[in-house]
Amino acid sequence: MASVFAQSNYIFGLRTGVANNLCYFDEQTIIFPCGNNCVRYNIDQKWQRFIPGTEKSQGMQALAISANRRYLAVSERGEKGTITVYDLQHEQGKKRKVLNGGDINVQDFVCMAFSPDSKYLIGQTGGPDWMLFFWMWEKQKVMAVVKTSGSANPVHQVSFNPHDNTQVCVCGNGLFKLFRYADGSLKQINFLKVELINFLCHTWMSEERVIAGTDTGRLLVFESGDPRWEMSVTSKITTQEADRPMEKKKVEDSKGEGGSVLPQVTVILVYSKGFACSAGPGTVCLFEKTEEKDNYRKTKEIRIPPDPCSNEPSQAESQEITSMCMSPSEETLAVSTDRGQLYSITLASAEMSKGEPATFEFLSSSFHSKVITGLSICIRKPLVATCSLDHSVRIWNFETNVLELYKEFQEEAYSVALHPSGLFLLVGFSDKLRLMNLLIDDVRTFKEFTVRGCRECAFSHGGHMFAAVNGNVIHIYSSTTFENLLNLKGHNGKVRAVAWTPDDSRLVTCGMDGAVYEWNTLSSKRESESVLKSCSYTGVCMSPDAKTIFAVGTDSTLKEIQDCQILREVSADDVVYTAIAMSRSGRVLFAGSSIGTVRAIKYPLSSQKDWIEYQAHASAITKMMITFDDQNLLTVSEDGCLLIWKVIDKEGRGLKRDKEIIYAEEILITKSDLEEKNQNMLELKTRVEELKMENEYQLRLKDMNYNEKIKDLSTKFIQEMESLKTKNQVLKTEKEKQELVQREAVVEITEKYAKEQQDLESSANQKLMLEYAKFQELQIKAQRMQEDHDRQLHAVQEDKGHAMEELTHSYECKLQEKMYILAQTQDELRQQVREFEESKKQIEEDGDRELHEIRLKYERQLHNEKEINLRLKGETGIMKKKFNSLQKEIDDRNLEIDKIKAEQLKLHTIIRSLEKDIVGLKKEISERDETIQDKEKRIYELKKKNQELEKFKFVLDYKIKELKKQIEPRENDIKEMKEQIEEMEGELDQFHKKNTQLELSITEMKQKLKASDREMHKEMQRVKDGEALLRRIKTDLHNCVGFIQEPKKLKDSMRELYDRYVQQSDVVEIVGVDADIQKEYSRQREHLERNVASLKRKLAKDSEVHRTQNVKIMKENVSLIKEINDLRKELRLVRGQVHNYETQAGINRKAKRHSSTDLTALVLRDSEGGSVVARLNFEEEAERIIQLQRIEIQRLRQEIHGAGQGQGQVQVLRPPSSAKLPVLTN
Repeated sequence: MASVFAQSNYIFGLRTGVANNLCYFDEQTIIFPCGNNCVRYNIDQKWQRFIPGTEKSQGMQALAISANRRYLAVSERGEKGTITVYDLQHEQGKKRKVLNGGDINVQDFVCMAFSPDSKYLIGQTGGPDWMLFFWMWEKQKVMAVVKTSGSANPVHQVSFNPHDNTQVCVCGNGLFKLFRYADGSLKQINFLKVELINFLCHTWMSEERVIAGTDTGRLLVFESGDPRWEMSVTSKITTQEADRPMEKKKVEDSKGEGGSVLPQVTVILVYSKGFACSAGPGTVCLFEKTEEKDNYRKTKEIRIPPDPCSNEPSQAESQEITSMCMSPSEETLAVSTDRGQLYSITLASAEMSKGEPATFEFLSSSFHSKVITGLSICIRKPLVATCSLDHSVRIWNFETNVLELYKEFQEEAYSVALHPSGLFLLVGFSDKLRLMNLLIDDVRTFKEFTVRGCRECAFSHGGHMFAAVNGNVIHIYSSTTFENLLNLKGHNGKVRAVAWTPDDSRLVTCGMDGAVYEWNTLSSKRESESVLKSCSYTGVCMSPDAKTIFAVGTDSTLKEIQDCQILREVSADDVVYTAIAMSRSGRVLFAGSSIGTVRAIKYPLSSQKDWIEYQAHASAITKMMITFDDQNLLTVSEDGCLLIWKVIDKEGRGLKRDKEIIYAEEILITKSDLEEKNQNMLELKTRVEELKMENEYQLRLKDMNYNEKIKDLSTKFIQEMESLKTKNQVLKTEKEKQELVQREAVVEITEKYAKEQQDLESSANQKLMLEYAKFQELQIKAQRMQEDHDRQLHAVQEDKGHAMEELTHSYECKLQEKMYILAQTQDELRQQVREFEESKKQIEEDGDRELHEIRLKYERQLHNEKEINLRLKGETGIMKKKFNSLQKEIDDRNLEIDKIKAEQLKLHTIIRSLEKDIVGLKKEISERDETIQDKEKRIYELKKKNQELEKFKFVLDYKIKELKKQIEPRENDIKEMKEQIEEMEGELDQFHKKNTQLELSITEMKQKLKASDREMHKEMQRVKDGEALLRRIKTDLHNCVGFIQEPKKLKDSMRELYDRYVQQSDVVEIVGVDADIQKEYSRQREHLERNVASLKRKLAKDSEVHRTQNVKIMKENVSLIKEINDLRKELRLVRGQVHNYETQAGINRKAKRHSSTDLTALVLRDSEGGSVVARLNFEEEAERIIQLQRIEIQRLRQEIHGAGQGQGQVQVLRPPSSAKLPVLTN
């Protein structure tokens, strides 16, 4: 094995695509995946500990941390998907258990969750099976398996109920399910139709409540699996909309947005005050619970700030948040994004910044978000340069583990090289090769070379030359004169790697053509070569003595080349080596593979597999280098991570150095920057002096004020002290008086108790004498009784001796029989003990399982039974009271029912007629609601038209501004156009007035609706009055029943009842009024039906007319925008010709200001006819466009006027436009 080892020390990057890829271990430590490792990062002390992934895994899929933050579960994809549980109490993360699908073929687990007590684990497999596994993970036992979704509906998250180990929630695209573990299986306990909703995440707010987030920015709240209410992350007020079906809400949301991009709620995190959730790109919203029941209010919005070092700062704000976690004390919130960045914010600072938008900060530093293509180091400084396809170049410090510099460019960076001094940087872009200065706070270009698509570049060890690859040609330039010294041609394929010898006299290259060449950098001749066309080389390095070349390629071997011959080949065991590096001591080779592993290979090479393999990255390693002091190994990969390794020996110490390297501390800064900084320092110094003066003056004023206050306070305190002294003297005199009184009282009490004590002692002595006499008499009696007892005892002992002899003889016979039986029972006992031990083992095996199931079962039953008993006790008490009262009422009502039936029939007929009236009024209300909705839609369409007109106005304003800036002779025409635009703005004001008129008409309709509501309430009041009258009649009838034994009183009471409630005029009026009401109702109904039919016909005609008008408008808009594009092209031609003629005529700026007409004349005279025609065409086209716009505005005005006239009858819904306008070209 190799005597040199590599130990992972620090890593820069974050692995995206891993579910829940950010967790808090404690207040200072977070856990996140990077490469093929899980990293424990201490935020305060800046150290990292690594938990390496398993061998032959195809990458991590998900993380999960237990509720007690002791265990970490890592899901990895492979031929058989596994979940590894680590114990985080060990420093290196001890592997506890490995879980898999058992007999079920599972390739990966996409999400996981621990139970609240950390004893159980659930894992959701990927498609197409989508199975949910329920483990008792410490015993590696699968408790239950259930299919959660179909192949077309992916699952996004699973979780445990934080208060119940047996309840599980699963959400995904078109599914939201709750399962409960019972009797060895997971059973679904809710059934919802949510096919149209894509649930991205969820969290438990309480034992029964779950909040779920969707891809349309909605938060849905479920109670016991049923929807209760919903809210939007974009609005501040919650909306109680539980009565509407969810599918209807989904369709309405998609229509209302009009195809715009909706914010996605990708993560929800619960904490003590409420919950936090993502609200679209780069935004997190904090919601807190209000005093109202089940309501939440958005209290804060936190955003990712724009990146000042980026070429497009707003790109940072458009990152999607993929994971979110909070520290155990809920002081810090940390998030990860889809571009591999980590941000954090302290919630205390977010709450303090009231009125100002709160922003995240980088948790450690900014990382690469795409493939890293270049890596380079220098000699004089501990710096590492990397470049990536994310258009950025970054400078890292591998001693302090910080990001020193960061700069983004317009193009992708393919290669990078640091000058040995660490002050210059060479970067290969797609268009050019740029040499840059590394300044104190910036990376600036000062020389460009015409080398396109430079995939490899490297400075010589002396720094006086550098090599740059252009396809299959290697260019060598001077670093001082920037001359192209040599062009090395010979490769037939692209060159993939270059390496300088230590003395810079030779250069080694390898390429895709299978050739390894060694060039002389002085004569540009090829000194040695090795060609193997079956292999495409990807990496090359040299031994310290520059005699041996090591190359790796696509044939999965490491080749040692010397004197144009391949000395030996070492197989890589079906792994392709992509990069190679050798230590300066020559003791070890490091090779990077296509699966992201790093191998330390002992040198000299042997035919045996003498290497150590380390888990490093999640993708192929693109570059690797060893620092010049042999202390660190640096590797970069396609996963966007930079990994720094410590190179150590067997005893864990660093390799011995030939000489100590002292790093330089000087930096570059431009003169202008230095002068600017000095100027800023001077300004700041003067500002500091001014502030000092101001502070001294303020302090003097404060001292004066405080001295005055001290004087006032001292006088007050002196007065108070004097008053307190007088009070103290008065209290002292009172105290002395009280002491004299108390002393006299104490003397009297002591004398009194002394007399009482003497009396008690005398009476006690007399009682003692009497008791002593009684004691002597009792002692004499006890002696006599003792003598009698001894005589009786002697007689009993003699009788007992005879009986004992007889009993011993009989019992000896019985004892022999029992001994024989005992021997038999002992044999049976031994056999039963063996049987018992066997059954005990079986019972212990089954006991664990049954005890757990029974405990869970009976805990649930006990909880349910307690709730049921409490509820039933309350109900029984209520029901007893109700039963007694109802029994009495039944006895009374049975006597009344026979008499009231006839009157009840009459009242039923009246109630039916009133119910019909209510139904008719409800229908009328619903029809009016529909008409109001149609009018609101019409208003929305008019607003859209208004926006389109504003767009046309904006285009015309922009055109007029350009003409005013570029073409001076057309100023008069532009003034006329401005006047026309002002007329258009007046017309727009008229449109706004008409919109206000439409809003007034809407308010009128709402008032009509309120009037109809008042009529309905009046009818309901009439019904209530009738019911009250019926109750009074019942009570009077009940009183009449009391006279059933007295006919005369009964007759009088019934006559009085008739006179009270029935009158002759009422009977006649009721009959006439009912007939009139029926006629009026039928007449109004026929009238409304005729109106509805006519309105439907008119709606069909108007919708057809508006559809044709809409098509016509869109065609006209298309033609207008095309004409605008043509005009812009003609304007560019005219500008170019004007610029050419200005240069030819040599017109200076003063001449241009005095006579702009000369320039126009020169253009018209020398354009040979072509430009004159273009100018005339331009003027004609501009006038024609303005005329068309006037006609269009008049037509729209007439259309809106006609729509306003027809507002009283019906609002026609214009169909939305489906056509798209062509793009305006600049």
